[in-house]
Amino acid sequence: MRRGSVVYIEGAHDGAIVRKMTDLANRIYLDHAATTPLLPAAREAMGEALAHWANPSSPHAEGRAARAALEDARARIKAALGWDHALIFTSGASEALALALTRAKVVRRLVSAVEHDALFRAAPDAERLPVGTDGLVILPEAVGDALVAVQAVNNETGVIQPLDALAPRLRDTGALLLADCAQSAGKLALPDADFIALSAHKLGGPPGIGALLVRDLALLEPIGGQEQGYRMGTENLPAAIAFAVAVEDRRAWLARAAELRDHLERALVAGGGEVVAAGSPRLPTIGAYRMPGVAAASQLIQFDLAGIAVSAGSACSSGSVKPSHVLAAMGWGEAEAREAIRVSFGAGTTRADIYAFVTIWTRLAEEARRRAA
Repeated sequence: MRRGSVVYIEGAHDGAIVRKMTDLANRIYLDHAATTPLLPAAREAMGEALAHWANPSSPHAEGRAARAALEDARARIKAALGWDHALIFTSGASEALALALTRAKVVRRLVSAVEHDALFRAAPDAERLPVGTDGLVILPEAVGDALVAVQAVNNETGVIQPLDALAPRLRDTGALLLADCAQSAGKLALPDADFIALSAHKLGGPPGIGALLVRDLALLEPIGGQEQGYRMGTENLPAAIAFAVAVEDRRAWLARAAELRDHLERALVAGGGEVVAAGSPRLPTIGAYRMPGVAAASQLIQFDLAGIAVSAGSACSSGSVKPSHVLAAMGWGEAEAREAIRVSFGAGTTRADIYAFVTIWTRLAEEARRRAA
C-alpha cells in the first residue's frame, strides 16, 4: 500500500531540526493483519451509499429503501461466506466478541490463552485454556454448559486452530464455540461454530463495521433496539454495503502469499532469525519472527525509518510495544518474546517488498552480532 506523504523528525544539529520527507508512495506496507487497504470497489459502493442514505429503521419510503439495501448487504455477506443462519452487524470484531461473551446463555466462559486482547477485555474473568508450544489450544476432557472462545487464526503468529476438529468435541459435551475469524474470513472457510466474529477492515472493507454470525439466536440474550433486538444503534448502511462488496471479492492470492513467506523465512533463518511456530499450520499471510539480540521496539523504528511498516503483536491496544501474552502462553521467555515482530502480507505485496525487508533485517541482525562479539 503506497500513497501520500508524512514528515519524520530525523534529528537535530545546533538547535536546528532536520526534517526528512518520506513519500508514502515509496514505502512498503507489511502490516495487513492490523488493517488492509479498502478495495476500490468497496470504496465506490460506500460512496454511492452515502449519497443515497436514510435510517433503515425509519418507516417512511426512504427508510424502507435503506432497510431493503441493508438486508441485501446482509444476505450477500452470508451467501459469500456460505452462512445460512443469523448475522448481526456490529462495529467490528471486538464488539462481536463482546456481544457473544456477555450475552450467550451459558454458565461458564472459557477462552484460549492466545486470544486477542479485545476478548480478554470483554471477559476478564473467563477461565483460560492453555496452549502447547505449537500455539494450539488444549481442551479439557469435559467442558459442560460453557462458551469456549478460540481464534481461527492467531493475529500475532498466524497459527491456525483445528476448529473443525474441536467443534464436535465441544458440542458433544454441551458447550458452544465462539470463533474469532477476523483474520481468517475471506481466506479460509468458516468453521462449524455457534458464534463467529468478523471484521470488515481485515479483508478489504471499511473500518468501523463487522458482524457476529449466530447459529441460533435463541442462544443469545436480546437487549432490544436494532438488529432484531440484539444490538442498539442506527445501522451503518454505507459500511455494510462496502463490507458486502469486500467479502464478495474473490482474488486468489493465498498461494502467492505462501510462496512469498517461504522466501522470507528461508532468508531470515539463514540470517540467524527464528520463525515462531514454524512447525504449526499457519495462515500464509501472517508470520512472527525473532531477531536475537535486537528488541522489537528498536526493530520497528529501524524498519519504519527504512520505509517499511511492520508491527509487534496486536495493533489494537495502546500502540506501545509490550511483552506478547501469546508468546508467553507458548512458553517463550520475556526476553526472547520482546525480540519478535510480526510481518503480514496483502494482495498487493510483491517479491520486491520481501527482498527489501530481508535486506534491512540482514543489516540489523549483522550489526547485533558484531556488537555481541
